[in-house]
Amino acid sequence: MGISDVIAGFINEMLQETDGTAELQRAELASRFNCVPSQINYVIATRFSPERGYIVESRRGGGGYIRIRRVQSDPRQLVMHTVNTVGDAVDLATAAALVANILDAGAIDAMSAKLMLTAVGNPALRPILPQHRDTVRASILKQMLIQTL
Repeated sequence: MGISDVIAGFINEMLQETDGTAELQRAELASRFNCVPSQINYVIATRFSPERGYIVESRRGGGGYIRIRRVQSDPRQLVMHTVNTVGDAVDLATAAALVANILDAGAIDAMSAKLMLTAVGNPALRPILPQHRDTVRASILKQMLIQTL
């Protein structure tokens, strides 16, 4: 397990203990995990992004903090928000993050998530020219999400 996984796990535990909101200090976390503050930034940017269902606020300076809040919404709203987030094109990594978010929130079950990721994966889209795959992927993902409502 890498340092990023350890840091993300620690933040997730904090979020669970505090009902979905954690206030952190970058320097304190860096010291705790014996890493540079930019490592903390990386973990927050990649593991706690809006696509994954989090709102991150930060304030720099002496009393600075990072506040991470897990967005709570009912499953139907979350699915519709995800449909709107997809837009006209979506890459595979973003599609996977969006599906993981709605799975984690309980808006879809594991089998539906697996089917969605299979349908929008590169092997399934192989007949499509590479420059058009993200557009087709977005269309398929949105239609599958709408059918879950």
